[in-house]
Amino acid sequence: MSAATLEVLDGGTLLRFGLDDLMRYHGPGFPGGVAHGFTVMRRAWPLLEPAGPPARREIRLDTAFRGPGARDAVELVTRAATEDRYVVRADLERPAIGNTRARYVFRFGYRDRAVTLQIREGFVTDEFIALSRASGRSEAQEAHLAALKQEMAERLLAAAPEEVYDAEVA
Repeated sequence: MSAATLEVLDGGTLLRFGLDDLMRYHGPGFPGGVAHGFTVMRRAWPLLEPAGPPARREIRLDTAFRGPGARDAVELVTRAATEDRYVVRADLERPAIGNTRARYVFRFGYRDRAVTLQIREGFVTDEFIALSRASGRSEAQEAHLAALKQEMAERLLAAAPEEVYDAEVA
């Protein structure tokens, strides 16, 4: 697992979260989604607050991503889902870039800053998207999907966040 951490301030207290913390909170179901959440926050934090860790309870997220792994990762670090600062919005999808990457859009807001992050090509596969959205999967398909989730997590975590997500700063 990654030795990198995410830091936030909560009432002036520095909190530090590693990937293992996020995985324990979420559980084993969606390691790729947790890796997305971890990676997207690592990419966003320095763009939102160049001076250091952002204030935990001032971060908001609007996203087209529906997965529970990323939601849980963001929730643990920011408490955004519990405090209604985490919103899934279909209008943020970018179908022009293709079905595989269309929902991997994350718009973080913090004080007077905003950053929109979009997954780059090669980190999410067409096979994963097709299988994850298929209904009535067989046991063999479920096992293969679990392997694809883990492979995606490993791809994400092997790269620097700047290599995974393009950023538009507003």
